[in-house]
Amino acid sequence: MLDLEPYLDRKPKALSGGQRQRVAMGRAIVREPQVFLMDEPLSNLDAKLRVATRTQIAALQRRLGITTVYVTHDQVEAMTMGDRVAVLKDGLLQQVDTPRNLYDNPKNAFVAGFIGSPAMNLLMAPVANGVAMLGAFSVPVPAHAGNNVIVGIRPEGFTPASDGFHVLVEVVEELGADAFVYGKPADPTVKFANSTDEGAQVIVRWDPKNPPKPGSTISVVANPAAIHLFDAVSGERLK
Repeated sequence: MLDLEPYLDRKPKALSGGQRQRVAMGRAIVREPQVFLMDEPLSNLDAKLRVATRTQIAALQRRLGITTVYVTHDQVEAMTMGDRVAVLKDGLLQQVDTPRNLYDNPKNAFVAGFIGSPAMNLLMAPVANGVAMLGAFSVPVPAHAGNNVIVGIRPEGFTPASDGFHVLVEVVEELGADAFVYGKPADPTVKFANSTDEGAQVIVRWDPKNPPKPGSTISVVANPAAIHLFDAVSGERLK
């Protein structure tokens, strides 16, 4: 079941990290438990092995049909392995939902920023006459939004435009099928929601065949369906 037959004559020190994790799962499986409890089982593995072991654990869990409580700081693990995900902050439960609903309908700004890779852009924008302004790009907001609002837009929610939200390009990550642009808002009135995060950047998914150059400025707008609004004080979802 664990694909360890070729290694049965080896001592534990002769096994790889991923193989040791499968041995640990075997020790748990033979007890025939009602529930598996896994506390960051992949944290000590390298990136490639982590992906392989993650899929093996998920496939094994489906095969056994045993409820599994899985603790992780890696939101990619949570999204790919969980049927339902509980997001905790400082010991307080923020949201419990399916991975898809956590991604599409985060309850607050913390969940929005935590779920997704790359993370959602969370920008503090001033409100005037019922709209929040990201440079020349306006976002309608509810009447009770206050003087400022947190505008959340995922990297794939942006599209290029002739005049919209201007971003100063700092770094471009080319990943083959995708390209991600990292930069800063050109408009000084637009701030990051977490003002203490000095390394915060705007992230935009871009056409990988035509990426912009670092040092240039791009202009983007967002599909209304891709915009999330959060209260500037409490962080709770407005829309």
